[in-house]
Amino acid sequence: MMPVPRKRGPTPEQIRRRRLTALVLIVGTLLAVVVAIVVALPHVRHKSAPTTTAIVLAHQFRIVFPEGFTRAQMAKRVHDVALIAEHKSGKPVLLKENAYLAATKKIFVPCVTPHTWTHAEGFLFPATYDFDATTTSAQLVTEQIEAFCQNWKTVDLAYAKSKNLTSYDVLNIASMIERETLAPDERRLVAAVIYNRLHDRMPLGIDATLRYGLNISPEKSILESQLQNPTPYNTRLHLGLPPTPIANPGLASIQAAAHPAKVDYLYFVRKPDKVHNFFTASATAFAQYECAHGYGCG
Repeated sequence: MMPVPRKRGPTPEQIRRRRLTALVLIVGTLLAVVVAIVVALPHVRHKSAPTTTAIVLAHQFRIVFPEGFTRAQMAKRVHDVALIAEHKSGKPVLLKENAYLAATKKIFVPCVTPHTWTHAEGFLFPATYDFDATTTSAQLVTEQIEAFCQNWKTVDLAYAKSKNLTSYDVLNIASMIERETLAPDERRLVAAVIYNRLHDRMPLGIDATLRYGLNISPEKSILESQLQNPTPYNTRLHLGLPPTPIANPGLASIQAAAHPAKVDYLYFVRKPDKVHNFFTASATAFAQYECAHGYGCG
């Protein structure tokens, strides 16, 4: 029987080498982990961002103010949209009709002199605005005025000023253009009629101003008695512009008010298509057109 050889333990040199190898492996593994974490972090942040945005957007709502809306119409739209937002979210929102009316009783407009106005009509820029449950009516009004100023600063008022019109006059004219035109290419023509009538000291005779002053619905005909009403918004009776804008115009109408067409028109009346207008410089041609299309003769 052969004797079993005894196992010899590792030499001190072998132990040292093994420990060194193990240490190198551990350090290498740790470095690899650190590098992996550093590389992964930007991707983690990038992936988490849309989730956060989606959560915010899910709690946002949108309100649209069409061009030509009055302050009262905007307040009613605030009421209606707030109800929809509360129904969809199941939670109350801070936007309220009464608060909107209160916030627009006296406003500060930094881009127009004077800066403080007690009549907000004209300055409440019509556009689309996002809001959430914590947005107040005052904050919405501030956004509208900021939007107005951003657009107002793009308008060249030099021509209007050469005709002795103020910035407020231009805004006033723009509001009438907004309420009187449906065809975009007629805005500057309506502006020309207003400029020409002001120059010739003729009453503007714009029905939209009377409707605003007496709160007559667009669907209703203006009565003869209303045509004789002495309200300062009756531009058939009173010379010059109405006391205030009659709506909140968009940029296109403001630009038209600052840059009227170079035509001699003094009259316009709605065509049978209910969209376009007939324009003329002749009182006779105007009367004949009205008679031929059922607006009355005499």
